Amino acid sequence: MNVKTLQKSAWRGWRGSLALAAAVLLAGCAGTTRAPSPQDPYEGFNRTMFEVHEGLDKVALRPLAKGYDAAVPLPAKMSVHNFYENLWDVSRGGNAFLQGKPREGFTGLGRLLINSTVGIFGLFDVASEMGLDQGDEDFGQTFAVWGVPDGPYVFLPVIGPNTSRDLVGWGVDQYFYPLWWHVDNVALRNSAVALRAVEVRAGLLPGDKVIEEAALDKYAYIRSGYLQRRASQVHDGNPPRRDDN
Repeated sequence: MNVKTLQKSAWRGWRGSLALAAAVLLAGCAGTTRAPSPQDPYEGFNRTMFEVHEGLDKVALRPLAKGYDAAVPLPAKMSVHNFYENLWDVSRGGNAFLQGKPREGFTGLGRLLINSTVGIFGLFDVASEMGLDQGDEDFGQTFAVWGVPDGPYVFLPVIGPNTSRDLVGWGVDQYFYPLWWHVDNVALRNSAVALRAVEVRAGLLPGDKVIEEAALDKYAYIRSGYLQRRASQVHDGNPPRRDDN
């Protein structure tokens, strides 16, 4: 199997994983509509923000993502994705230590070291080939481990679904992301942020059709799936049962 074939297989696997993650993220109450949720006391506001987000996605994010997906060669798309993900290992490793998971913490830092050097500034995910799996720890999960409750569900345009706890955690993660706070050139930093947003949206394109066809109430569908997924992440795949519909 040549390098090009390997690249295609890896890219398809990554996109397939994102599509599956989107389906899981948006899984839940497809057969119900407007079901009341005790975790969503600001549902009216959140639904308005959701409609704003949908409008922005329709006129800007999705077209840009489709253009990026069609125009950028596969190896370049993989390298862009790997570059951004490599820098997130700073946050993943640090949060693992803060959560009392030293093994995952050292794995994250090891991935960062290997991919930043052997992987040429993170353009190639050499660490995964060496068996160092990528974690998914973030500051929202760290807050949860420290005993901070979820708080109310919040949906914001572009940022997407969150709880109040996870929204604060997201802000902390963004603050410590190396590419944002190490780049003094505002135009370059803004371009990097925009490229990341388009790159992430492009990875979610395969899940769009599934989501549209499955959800009678897309807002409730996303809310339910997000809360389920976050509970699974916080509890390392073994969340307690709860009614989050």
